[in-house]
Amino acid sequence: MTRVSRLVTIISVATLTSFATLTVRAEDPAVEQNRRLGRGINLGNALEAPQEGDWGIILEESYFEAIQRAGFDSVRIPIRWSNHAARTAPYTIDPAFFDRVDWAIHQAVSRGLQTVINFHHFEELYENPEAERTRFLGLWKQVAERYRNLPGSVVFEILNEPHGNLDAERWNTLLVEALGVIRASNPDRIVIVGPASWNNFRALETLQLPEDDRRLIVTFHYYDPFPFTHQGAEWVENSDPWLGTSWNGSNTERAEVTSAFDQVATWATEHHRPIVLGEFGAYSKADLASRARWTAFIARQAERRGFSWAYWEFGSGFGAFDPQQGRWRPELLRALVPTSRSGNRP
Repeated sequence: MTRVSRLVTIISVATLTSFATLTVRAEDPAVEQNRRLGRGINLGNALEAPQEGDWGIILEESYFEAIQRAGFDSVRIPIRWSNHAARTAPYTIDPAFFDRVDWAIHQAVSRGLQTVINFHHFEELYENPEAERTRFLGLWKQVAERYRNLPGSVVFEILNEPHGNLDAERWNTLLVEALGVIRASNPDRIVIVGPASWNNFRALETLQLPEDDRRLIVTFHYYDPFPFTHQGAEWVENSDPWLGTSWNGSNTERAEVTSAFDQVATWATEHHRPIVLGEFGAYSKADLASRARWTAFIARQAERRGFSWAYWEFGSGFGAFDPQQGRWRPELLRALVPTSRSGNRP
């Protein structure tokens, strides 16, 4: 029995029965799956770190339980496959790392959470797309084939935040090639894809998708105003002068958000594509009241336009959950899931 077969087998009969209710309308599968993604959270700084634990987070079963209890619908699991694979063809992915990803997917799927797995921090590809093209496609071939039999609640995301030398022209070509590799083993899988320029909403107009593939969800990321959301961020040059920047929900501040989201909604309507806001969050060096106000406003504006969303992130610098205390930060949890009855139960 293959590893994936074992993974599917250990999912309980009750859980598999719940998957039967997830059958989508053939004429609009991506829209229906996007609705199911609903309110999500990123399990960031874990499997996309150079090695899990390097950035302070090692995934635990209790995290998935806390997410499910809090009322979230989905998890996005960022994964740095490129650090766990051979440099030469056929670019074999480390079996132990594959097993670890299997475990994470099972933790989510067995709790009824919709699950997004992606390619994150493929730094070599951003720097040299031509040289890394074959390796990228070879890695996707392995991932797609391994997970071909998982339920439709598992969604693939081709690549997080293409940028650098992977510009719009190169990305539009590469995403079609990657989609072809995925479709060879997963013809019906829902796939998420976003524009170049870090998945910025302003770059949506550059995104070119195959019109005949209607099993696609389009993503964008939103961190505006950047001096607020990234004040004091250690990886952002000269971010310390931004410390103390607040977000009070003024008419001007709200208008910046609504204008951006209206632009995305207009694009989605024109192109007949569902939208997921794949990342948004404010770093912990901003004051908590401002973070909660901003987070709540972003989430409600996304919902108002029919966007699913995934907060960045669970338990690190942007975290809505405090792993040391083993509890949610109530202000952020209420901002994300106002109806949550989770509290901070163990």
